[in-house]
Amino acid sequence: MQFAKGHGTGNDFVILPDPEGQLELSARTVARICDRHAGLGGDGVLRVVRSAVAGPAAGDWGRRAAERGVEWFMDYRNADGSIAEMCGNGIRVFTRYLIDTGLANGPELAIGTRAGVRVVREALDGRLTVDMGPARITGRGAARLGARAVSGLAVSVGNPHLACVVDDPVADYDLSAAPVLTEGDFPEGANVEILRLADDGSAQMRVYERGSGVTLSCGTGAVAAAVAAAVAAGEWLNGAERTWMVDVPGGRLAVTPSDTASLLSGPAVIVARGELDDRWLAEAPGPARRPAAVSALLAIG
Repeated sequence: MQFAKGHGTGNDFVILPDPEGQLELSARTVARICDRHAGLGGDGVLRVVRSAVAGPAAGDWGRRAAERGVEWFMDYRNADGSIAEMCGNGIRVFTRYLIDTGLANGPELAIGTRAGVRVVREALDGRLTVDMGPARITGRGAARLGARAVSGLAVSVGNPHLACVVDDPVADYDLSAAPVLTEGDFPEGANVEILRLADDGSAQMRVYERGSGVTLSCGTGAVAAAVAAAVAAGEWLNGAERTWMVDVPGGRLAVTPSDTASLLSGPAVIVARGELDDRWLAEAPGPARRPAAVSALLAIG
């Protein structure tokens, strides 16, 4: 079974090429692959599959993308194996993989996701810009981080976020455990962003990602943070289109937030390619030594 490893500002992913849609991933297999000690390690898995054969895991989104003539679908899974709607860093890494391997030609590609079709464009310097679609404020919310309470805006970027503007350094907030959401409408949970604004139009951000934990970066989270920054600056929906520089532990992302087409720009790097050992895949934990999903994995190799 072939794989690649890539990252966008430190948000790292295991890429599984599956052009013909033969691979069925169980949550247990994904979590095992993403294990940083006993597996390859990653914040998530990107299955590279054609939209027309994306299968049940894609729901109706694969079919809709195929009907629009979009060849490739990003089947993204969190590190715990749960399915996610969208990943801003992941879609740039996904696009970089398609271009680098010759599966698609740039500089502009449309990619199917569970949040809809997203267009990615490569600049001459190699940076990739994603049209993330509309960012929507859905209300307010609050969470407890260790002993501290924070509040902020509930923002949808195709997936749910709680973006909290704070005055203290972002490093002062405890993200060692999952935030406890105490207010707001988050039936599926949410990513929680802590951001501090600077006078130069930038923001420092840390994030706890639903299904993955603390990560060095989060693309959709950076968009949500830029929305919260624009609201704090009195610039949301007033015609201003400022580009915010969002500094995360893994680097810097540029975000132009919008209620119609938010733009996210940043690097995407493929760092390695290889092959998973089929004996390791067969030794999945639990009573079933070789579940059907793992058998499908082995069939590809």
